[in-house]
Parts: sequence; C-alpha cells; structure tokens
Amino acid sequence: MPYRWTSRPDAPTQQLRLWPHQSLPARGMAAFVLGTFTLLLIPTMPLLGTPLLWGLLPFTLLAVWGLYFALQHNYRSRQITEVLTISEDTVHLLRTNPDGNTQQWDCNRYWVQVTRYEKDGPVPHYITLKGMGREVEIGAFLAEEERIALYDELLRALRR
Repeated sequence: MPYRWTSRPDAPTQQLRLWPHQSLPARGMAAFVLGTFTLLLIPTMPLLGTPLLWGLLPFTLLAVWGLYFALQHNYRSRQITEVLTISEDTVHLLRTNPDGNTQQWDCNRYWVQVTRYEKDGPVPHYITLKGMGREVEIGAFLAEEERIALYDELLRALRR
C-alpha cells in the first residue's frame, strides 16, 4: 500500500506517510518511450529514400514527443506526499503538492472527526478529517480498497 505508519502503534507519537502509487518508474518510462519510437519507425522503413518519409517523420516525432510529455506530466503530478502526525494531544497534517507548496492543518486530537463519504465525495470512500472549523481530505489519491483500510486504521489510531 502506498502509505506506511512510521512509528509503533504503542508509541506516544504516531506518524503516517501517504504517497500516490508509482506504477511506472523513470527507467520504465524511458524504455516505453524508446520502444514506442522503435515500433513507430518499423512502418517507415520501406519509405527510406523517398520524399514521403519526410512527410511522415514530423508526425512520428510529434507522437513520440506527445507521449513523453504526457508521461512526464503524469510523473510530476504524482509527486504528492501527506504526513499525518498524531501526538498525545494534537493531530497535524502536512501535504506537499507537486509544485512544492505545502498545506498544513492542526487540531486538538480530542475534537478530530474522521469521516468517510461512501458516494458523496469526488472519489468513492472519500476520507476527511474535521476539526477546528475545517474539513481536510486525506489520501484522495489512494485506490478505493486502500481508502477503506486507511479509514479503519485512522479510527483505531485516534481512539488510542
């Protein structure tokens, strides 16, 4: 699962780190783009030495560049981390966005409410933390099963 508790359950301070699933590492992306380029060149081989090659080559290169650009954008969009720190009396959530900006939320542990919206949120089983007059999302980038498990773990962690 793309989240991990970094402290023992019986420790006075617990920390949860969340990140999006990284299914295509950088080496895999390079291999995919190179493979796509190679496969796109196969149909153009019979056209070597003809003027038609120069007509098709820009579109082939544009397709490869578009694929590379889309994969790079996807990779940058997945650079999100969320760190939830639960101490004896406070709960602190720090979210680092892909552009490097951070968002923070603090609340007294006693007043924190964990809510799961099964169908009303932007994703199924949407999880929020509510307290201090604000409601913040946590783990919206996780898969549905992971959000269900996270909800149960959050409830257990906050009850201690």
